[in-house]
Amino acid sequence: MGTVNREQTPLRSLYSRALDLWRSFYRWLPDRIDRRVRIVVWLSFIFQIVLVGTGGAVRLTASGLGCPTWPKCTADSLVNVPEQGIHGVIEFGNRLLAVLLGIIAVLAVLAVLKLRRRHPGLLPLSILLLAGIPAQAVIGGISVLSRLNPYVVGFHFVVSVALVVLATLFLFRTYRAPGDGSLVVRPWLSTVAWLTAAFVAITVLVGILTTGSGPHAGDASAPRTGLSNEILEHVHSFPAYAMFALTVVLTIGLLSTAGGSATRFAVVLLLVEFAQIAVGLWQARTGLPAALVNIHMVLACLVTSAMTLVLLSTRRQRVIEEVVAREAVLERS
Repeated sequence: MGTVNREQTPLRSLYSRALDLWRSFYRWLPDRIDRRVRIVVWLSFIFQIVLVGTGGAVRLTASGLGCPTWPKCTADSLVNVPEQGIHGVIEFGNRLLAVLLGIIAVLAVLAVLKLRRRHPGLLPLSILLLAGIPAQAVIGGISVLSRLNPYVVGFHFVVSVALVVLATLFLFRTYRAPGDGSLVVRPWLSTVAWLTAAFVAITVLVGILTTGSGPHAGDASAPRTGLSNEILEHVHSFPAYAMFALTVVLTIGLLSTAGGSATRFAVVLLLVEFAQIAVGLWQARTGLPAALVNIHMVLACLVTSAMTLVLLSTRRQRVIEEVVAREAVLERS
């Protein structure tokens, strides 16, 4: 018995020290949405977009199999080796960026941990974004092991767009808290907004199919969908033009009815869509240069982000600073 007690004492001491460290760290965590929280959330949003850009660079420089296996870069090395050349550097660099995004996601969870009662929606969003990092890593690994199957690669991009939408919502909720859910725009404008969002989704999905049938496979040996790229380019343009036309109607309607923040976000959406369509036409007429295709991919994420902000702004929201000030008054009383 005496021996057992002597063995347990160091363990209890270690546990006690770890608990004290955690309590000290927990006290340091934000208990309100402050600059620390917003910096981490902005980093989460920005690096979701950056990861799409670097992921596109991997594919567009034919570096998709720069690391020919997964989770290691080669059969014998976790990192790229000189023999893999620039393609190995590009692919492994993208994997490292995903690790950095994972660290940011962990910091985001910690940043909102103490806010789970005052702002209950933030912690679930941060956890979903954190879970998305290993999920994307696994999907990316499957795409490598399937020798860049275009449908797996396309699904990889779909998940990236979904994570951008979540990051946008996460960012929005650090500035605006949910209100009573009532519309702050006319009902027909809300309908147009949701219809526009549907065409944004269709445009992105058809765009993924179009890319999967095009010349940028990520590697010379990678398979293609077998679909006609020329036909899909035209099919892709139809929902894109419908999306743009609906956004014009939405923006004019909001401007004429003083739609508040929804108006500002609709203007941003319109401008990003204009840039997206312009780049799409430019790349189609110049033989799909890699740089333009990559810009087109990033703009697709920005379109979905702006569309998300428009939809959120059509409902009544509360300004976070006003919520915090009200809570401070209640605490003092």
